[in-house]
Amino acid sequence: MKSFNKKLGEEGELLAIELLKNNGFEIVEKNYRFGKGEIDIIAKEKDFIVFIEVKTRENLNYGEPEEAITKSKQKQLRKIAQCYLAEKKIVDYNCRFDVIGILLEKGKSPKINHIENAF
Repeated sequence: MKSFNKKLGEEGELLAIELLKNNGFEIVEKNYRFGKGEIDIIAKEKDFIVFIEVKTRENLNYGEPEEAITKSKQKQLRKIAQCYLAEKKIVDYNCRFDVIGILLEKGKSPKINHIENAF
């Protein structure tokens, strides 16, 4: 049985993918794993490869969802992105890191905050 947090995260990722597709992004990979880390979504938008971290919460007890991405998490995401680019032999491509924070409070519409070029 999946944990509540895993289900919440998957629900958030589905909403994020829907948002991205509606805004003209092409989804390239979901849940790209390297070592112990993972990038939630890798997409293309215009001339960019976009590495996207999705954070989903059901309340604001610990702050906004996107505030959960610490400096060490950013460093880990950069490393995984470099591995992805090397594995796929991608060179000379613009890359950026986006964050999508999703708040799924019971009885309310999802609140989605897409931060482009977050770090």
